[in-house]
Amino acid sequence: MEAAGHWENYCSDCDRRFDNANNLRMHLNSRIHRGASVDCPFCKAGYTTASGLSHHLETGSCPRARTLNRESIHRIIRERDPHGIITNKQITWNGGTTATYSATDQAWNGHYWECYMCHRDFKTTTALNQHLNSPAHQQKVYHCPNRSCSKEFVALAALFNHLESESCSFMRFENVQKHVGNVLSGNRLIAFG
Repeated sequence: MEAAGHWENYCSDCDRRFDNANNLRMHLNSRIHRGASVDCPFCKAGYTTASGLSHHLETGSCPRARTLNRESIHRIIRERDPHGIITNKQITWNGGTTATYSATDQAWNGHYWECYMCHRDFKTTTALNQHLNSPAHQQKVYHCPNRSCSKEFVALAALFNHLESESCSFMRFENVQKHVGNVLSGNRLIAFG
């Protein structure tokens, strides 16, 4: 078994084997092993990852910060990132006004509720409306701070998830969790390095 590498991606604490090193790394960085050490600065709910906390805030799910959402967080981050370390340069900024989209009966294609932009099908208008109001079709406003990585993201949570994955080797998972507070709060400008 050892010669065939079957024990290579193994968590001894959980007595579980994984198909590859990435799956093992994701497991080791999960709530099972990490707990919930990233606290929301508003409601004090615990999250395992910076991306989880950011998603909580960007979706307006924090009961103590109802005014925060993807747009308001982007405005705050953009003010603290004048050199474009993680935010894309934009010609104009609309001030963070949030529009809400609702599907009409014209979205029914005879079988499903269809998104007219990407043509995905949904079983209910509620599901289509959630899709329309998600970041799915919004502009990519963040980018990876690693200059050799060209990935762009619609949401801060997606950027954090990219950094947590260590796929571009810019930052270790632990460092993302350690510095999430510096990005989401405080008055200092955003800097990496």
